[in-house]
Amino acid sequence: MDMNYKRLESLDVLRGFDLFCLVALCGILHSLRPVIATSWYDSFLWNFSHVAWEGFSPWDLVMPLFMFMAGVSMPFSLSRYKDVPDKWAVYRRIIKRVFLLWIFGMMCQGNLLGLDPNRIYLYSNTLQSIATGYLVSALLFLHVRPSVQVMTAFGLLIVYWLVMQFVSVDGYGGGDYTKEANLAEWIDRMVLGRFRDGAVMDSGQVVFSDVYRYTWILSSLNFAVTVLTGVFAGQILKGKMDQKRKWQWLLGIGTVMVVSGWLWGLQLPVIKKIWTSSMVLVSSGYCFLLMGLFYYWIDYKGHKKYLSWLKVYGMNSIVAYMLANVVDFSCIGGSLFYGLGQYIGDWYACLMKLSTALIIYGILWGLHKHNIFLKV
Repeated sequence: MDMNYKRLESLDVLRGFDLFCLVALCGILHSLRPVIATSWYDSFLWNFSHVAWEGFSPWDLVMPLFMFMAGVSMPFSLSRYKDVPDKWAVYRRIIKRVFLLWIFGMMCQGNLLGLDPNRIYLYSNTLQSIATGYLVSALLFLHVRPSVQVMTAFGLLIVYWLVMQFVSVDGYGGGDYTKEANLAEWIDRMVLGRFRDGAVMDSGQVVFSDVYRYTWILSSLNFAVTVLTGVFAGQILKGKMDQKRKWQWLLGIGTVMVVSGWLWGLQLPVIKKIWTSSMVLVSSGYCFLLMGLFYYWIDYKGHKKYLSWLKVYGMNSIVAYMLANVVDFSCIGGSLFYGLGQYIGDWYACLMKLSTALIIYGILWGLHKHNIFLKV
């Protein structure tokens, strides 16, 4: 962040909360399902599960929030480059970040670490969607004024809708938003082919997975918008208006976006797996509301006690994500608690999840204690 501005602690805490849910809380809660085994707990776990297709759950917000916060930090980290005539230094920084996020994304999916050329998938991870959105948003932030950024975001939302609504190819599209026949599905199959996640080669033919329905190519338009909405929030937070007006603006904009998104959802369904425009408005609206609430409580009211542990996740968010997705720590827990499973039954799975979460937190805490913050 720009050293001329005090660090935005609410952003670190909110990012930490997002990563804590992703790398620790969700796995532990789901491992408790066979232990508790009641209908109310199954209903509660809906909050930590993705919806099958249409609709939106709190857990569906984790990925958009991660992307949104990448945008929030941009006005703080890139503002000093806006008036620099020679921008090659910042271009190199942007390209490096995009490249590393892309490679890390492939690692998280197991595509590189498996060393199996038949399982290389090019575009299939949250980090790669951040890379796409970051690239577009950074260039727009550096070169055009905020009003043009906003118009571009609306334009991308509309272009996505127009293509999905009115383009029809080989039985896909034309306003069909089912998982089998939406146009984004067809585009991913045609562009990525066997390099699409879940695709395999069988007798020289590409066979696509019947259960993998995430799309990435056309959805990239709206990945950019999700990160851009974070940029807009960051510009408000970095601006010169007083703190009270900042959180009021964040809450007000968030409310308008959520309402607009659900209203648009009456025609263009809210579907996270294909990143529809209505879903972007809904999710980014919730992100604005969360950012406003965290800013109000932490930076405006000054309530920072008992929240510093979340900054351990938030200030090394990429490390936390990579540790949770690339390294299998279950062998450590299995070694420490070997043989205990026969005595504690279904609690053993929870113990394994808890031990993994504690190991990851311990690594992050060690990095934080020694002021080691790994960024890309």
